[in-house]
Amino acid sequence: MSLGTYVSEPLTNFDQPANRQRMQTALARVKAQLGHYYPLVIGQERQKGVGEMTSINPSNPDQVVGRVAKADKAHIDQAISAAWQAFETWKRVPGPARARYLFKAAAIMRRQKFELAAFEVFEAGKTWGEADGDVAEAIDFLEYYGRQMLRLAHPLQLTPLADEEDTAFYQPLGVGAIIPPWNFPLAILTGMSSSAIVAGNAVVLKPASATLVIAAKFVEIMQEAGLPPGVLNFVPGDGALIGDHLVTHPRTRFISFTGSRDVGLRINRLAAEHQPGQRWIKRVVAEMGGKDAIIVDETADLTLAAEGIVQSAFGFQGQKCSACSRAIVVDSVYDEVLRRAVELTKALRVGPADDYGNQMGPVIDKKAFDKIVSYIEWGKAHAQLAFGGEYESDPANQGTFIHPTIFSDVKPGSKLEQEEVFGPVLAFVRARDFDDALTIANGTEYGLTGSVYSKRRDRIEQSVSEFEVGNLYVNRKCTGAVVGSHPFGGFNMSGTDSKTGSPDYLHQFMQMKAVAERY
Repeated sequence: MSLGTYVSEPLTNFDQPANRQRMQTALARVKAQLGHYYPLVIGQERQKGVGEMTSINPSNPDQVVGRVAKADKAHIDQAISAAWQAFETWKRVPGPARARYLFKAAAIMRRQKFELAAFEVFEAGKTWGEADGDVAEAIDFLEYYGRQMLRLAHPLQLTPLADEEDTAFYQPLGVGAIIPPWNFPLAILTGMSSSAIVAGNAVVLKPASATLVIAAKFVEIMQEAGLPPGVLNFVPGDGALIGDHLVTHPRTRFISFTGSRDVGLRINRLAAEHQPGQRWIKRVVAEMGGKDAIIVDETADLTLAAEGIVQSAFGFQGQKCSACSRAIVVDSVYDEVLRRAVELTKALRVGPADDYGNQMGPVIDKKAFDKIVSYIEWGKAHAQLAFGGEYESDPANQGTFIHPTIFSDVKPGSKLEQEEVFGPVLAFVRARDFDDALTIANGTEYGLTGSVYSKRRDRIEQSVSEFEVGNLYVNRKCTGAVVGSHPFGGFNMSGTDSKTGSPDYLHQFMQMKAVAERY
């Protein structure tokens, strides 16, 4: 097998009739599978758990996507024990051999690409393009991290000393907790799990409650790839019941988390507390929220800027930590950029995600719906509604649909300008000039992504130096990070800046051992 150089998985062009037909066929095939049951996976055993968790279609809440076994604390204890048992063998498997499991899983995913995307359409409410992109990114993580392990499997080059052999190499940490989000239910879950696994660790995976079925499909793929039992343990459950137990367990060596700021801070605090019998300082890898901004100055291509703002704000209903939730525009072009953004937003069609004609689907569930609506109502009272503000009156029966909403004249420092909405709500903020725009952009506790639209080189260089974000984009949208090209992770309250999809990421799950032998 010749691997060749890593290249990102191509996205599917649904403008081609053959691809549209393949997706329609996949949707029909997956629809026939809805409602199936998925057990816990602990070591070699499949267990029923203490009950079931139901995954529903946010476009149609009456439609059950799947029924998934529910774990309790006792199952967590079993999974951690099974993982440590598997680790004793897995850690001795050479890095290149571990990498081949990822390459095999990537090949399986590639063959199942349309079906996996169809599951995301039904379970996560992703439109066709968003679902396809998520599956492609999952494949990218497998291919990229496998190749990174090939590189890291070699001993490090050190400065030699006379009469002494000095070597250093990386070794895995042990057993870790993987706690992924629902918004990129295959891509982020795959990246978090496969990176720790290929580095030689065994993991306990607690998937997000809203996207349990696609998580179970990932586990099936890793099993089909031949991953030894116990290396990946699947324990869905109520986060309030088992989440703290998993994080505070004395045999949990590391926690990899992607989600909200508040949950991430809680995990960080709990993990820092030493437990009886704990032999290490737990390592926490946390990717949290964002309040991302796009800055537009008077020299920018306003058409390009308006397109980037709308795409970044409303792709996947704004449910991305990287989504643009603030458009900060200098005064001289503010009205024009707002006008163009509103016109583009008017063309967006909202409806069930399985309909290819819709550019926006539902938000993930009723809890998210209520939170987003509360921000819309606040905006109506404290800013100017430029467009939208509409939502279904009875989401329990009609699906959790919220129309794209733009507020203008949003004040810096206000609730709508500071807090993460995680929905299709965009705040337009007026700045006096470019320096003022940059000050406003940096005026939050977050620092994940940001974009600058400008033709002035001095301002671009200023933003490179002063825009406090982990991922800065110039003259392009602030979403759509590509594995291997855009190492992803934020500053400040956006997380530990672990930089997923980068040459450094696997270091999060390994430790270096140095050996000096005097002859």
